[in-house]
Amino acid sequence: MTALLCLKHKTFSGDFPATMIGEANAGDLLRRFEKILESDSAIDEVGFVHPSQFVNLSEEAPSSSGSVSNVVCLKDGTAVFWNREHKLGISTDVLIPLYKEAKRAMMAAIQQYKGLYSAFDVSGVESSVSLDDSIEGEVMKQSRAVLLVSSDYGTAWNSRKMVLLKKQEFSMLLDELLFSALVLSYAPKSEHAWCHRRWVIKLIAGKFSTLQEIVTKESELVEKIAERSKMNYRAWYHRCWLVSYMTTEQSLHELQRSKKWAGLHVADHSCFHYRRLMLRILEDRCCKQESVSSSYNITINQLWKEELDWDEMLIKRYIGREALWLHRRFLSLFWIKHFLTGHTDLPGDWKHKTSMNNDLGIFMDHELHLLQSCSIIPDDSFDDYQAQATHSATYMLWLIKQFPDSGSIELREKLKIKNLKALLNNACPGRSSTWDSILAYVETSDYYATEVDPHHPATTS
Repeated sequence: MTALLCLKHKTFSGDFPATMIGEANAGDLLRRFEKILESDSAIDEVGFVHPSQFVNLSEEAPSSSGSVSNVVCLKDGTAVFWNREHKLGISTDVLIPLYKEAKRAMMAAIQQYKGLYSAFDVSGVESSVSLDDSIEGEVMKQSRAVLLVSSDYGTAWNSRKMVLLKKQEFSMLLDELLFSALVLSYAPKSEHAWCHRRWVIKLIAGKFSTLQEIVTKESELVEKIAERSKMNYRAWYHRCWLVSYMTTEQSLHELQRSKKWAGLHVADHSCFHYRRLMLRILEDRCCKQESVSSSYNITINQLWKEELDWDEMLIKRYIGREALWLHRRFLSLFWIKHFLTGHTDLPGDWKHKTSMNNDLGIFMDHELHLLQSCSIIPDDSFDDYQAQATHSATYMLWLIKQFPDSGSIELREKLKIKNLKALLNNACPGRSSTWDSILAYVETSDYYATEVDPHHPATTS
């Protein structure tokens, strides 16, 4: 990890310090900034650095190639930028004047662009006027400067869309994906940056056929950003959005590839949600009798069984993680609905393959065994053990309500509600009234099912 990456996430309290930079210096500041961006087109990371850290950056980022650290100063000797090995550091002292000057230049470029080409239609209809590349280039250059210090400035993103929509050149669209990735390097949760990427990908999908490689790289980018930016909902939403563009083979590959990451981030709900989405997509495609690639000789029921086993392994290894128990609810619900009750729209041969698993008793016994193994609270218990016992017990309460009536009653008999109540009160005594209410509801619903419905299995057996 680079020294810039280590420093750029440091929090500085209060507002950025006021810097006495006049209009002439502000113009010089912007020119130097743009010169760095043009001279090093391979910059892949941007960070904001306190002026006192420039020396540390130079010392902590030795170069194997023998290159010299590049600290850019204004005429008065003030260090404002640091550029080395395709990393760019911007002094926090100059963020405000740099933003104001870049914004002023961008608005002037946009005004000139619109003034000269008022006939330009933002929907993409060609204008009778031939566009001047220099004016378009100025809009892209100045909006780039603005967005590298202010990631959510919508006008800047829209100005870039205006030019890209007019040009619709594949090389420009690929460059735009690289640029938005650069913005995300310092603002990984920027809503505008993620939305802009999706806009670009949609444009590529509508005009060009080389999309699958881009989808793969996008998924890798999300994983890289998620590693640095924990619980990044926007990044994972983007990855979920990509699933609709994946082939069946890519979905299977993604499901397998994301397993390692999920196993190392068991508290991150977003990654498990991503896996659930891919499982649902694969299920839907199977129901539509879409062919699965021969290189992935695996069936949907095998996928679910492997996911259940893997989830159980994680539950036992990482004690008290709610995300794992919620993931198990999703998997168990599918297992009950599609493979245990026989209520499925899958083709006949799929039903035949899963007939060996069509046994409520086996599944119930396995889940009860899991409950027993997770409900043990050692004398020198940590809070995680109590959380594990609570999650396992509430999972069983939830599971009771998902079974058909006959299986639900059988599970209640095996479970013994009184024992479950004692477990819940022992694991979390502060919520005893909540447990009493839930258990009373479970017992009452069973009573009405047997009394009101004369054909209920409990009354006919």
